[in-house]
Amino acid sequence: MKTLFTNPVLVKELKLRFRNLKSFTGILFYLIAMSVFVFGFIFLATSLTGNGFFRPDESFMLFSMMTYIQLGLILFITPALTAGTISTEREKQTLNILLTTSQTSFQIIFGKMTSSIAFLLLMIVSGLPIYSLVFLYGGVSPSQLLYIFLFYMLTLLAIASIGVMFSTLIRKTIVAIIATYGAMIFLAGVTAFFLLISVQVSQMGMTSPATTMSPIAHFWATINPPAVLLTLLQPPMEEQLQTVTLVPIPLWIGYTIFYVLLTAGSLLLAVKKLRVNMNKYK
Repeated sequence: MKTLFTNPVLVKELKLRFRNLKSFTGILFYLIAMSVFVFGFIFLATSLTGNGFFRPDESFMLFSMMTYIQLGLILFITPALTAGTISTEREKQTLNILLTTSQTSFQIIFGKMTSSIAFLLLMIVSGLPIYSLVFLYGGVSPSQLLYIFLFYMLTLLAIASIGVMFSTLIRKTIVAIIATYGAMIFLAGVTAFFLLISVQVSQMGMTSPATTMSPIAHFWATINPPAVLLTLLQPPMEEQLQTVTLVPIPLWIGYTIFYVLLTAGSLLLAVKKLRVNMNKYK
């Protein structure tokens, strides 16, 4: 484990990324934008009510909005950070040199992926003080915040591994980025569409609530990040979904299993194909 976090690839990439003033400038503007949004929301909520109080239900609404904004940040920035990790080295003609070092394929892939997501992870963690403001007004429990950040970590790792996999398999960076965004859109958007279709098909011709099990609809809900996040924010939505699909398994269990396997499979494929591609295109 120690060699994973001390390998030269990871150290070099972290130094190059975090010695750049643009990285910290980006985090600064992100925190400023989030602060303006939070305090603006609190100001508008207290002004519209006229009593000067910020109620717990308004605090939960603010927390939900920030949570989905963070999820959107993960879904749309992670592909851009990870899909060019290997393909960029190939385009610069430096991947051959990297492969002649004593680093194993896994250490190269792990170092590239970790350095790419470190910036986004730092951005998410830096927003914790702003997140903690909701505890002043109630409506959100610390355990709920912990579950959501664990959800963020799993989603971030899964999308990052997909980006690294496409970056290894595809020679052109722009094509790898497009493929990664396509996978992200499928997981976040197309699965939601399939969920709605599956629910409608399962209830077609029925005058009463569904009496047959619909595992397909449950599967599409399980792998859809916004749907799982909704059940973490509002547990009653989990019960409503189970009433529709008649599948008693919580979404977060299937989500964890699916995305852990997806992450492991993507990294394994990237490791296996890293040196194969170079032998092919010598």
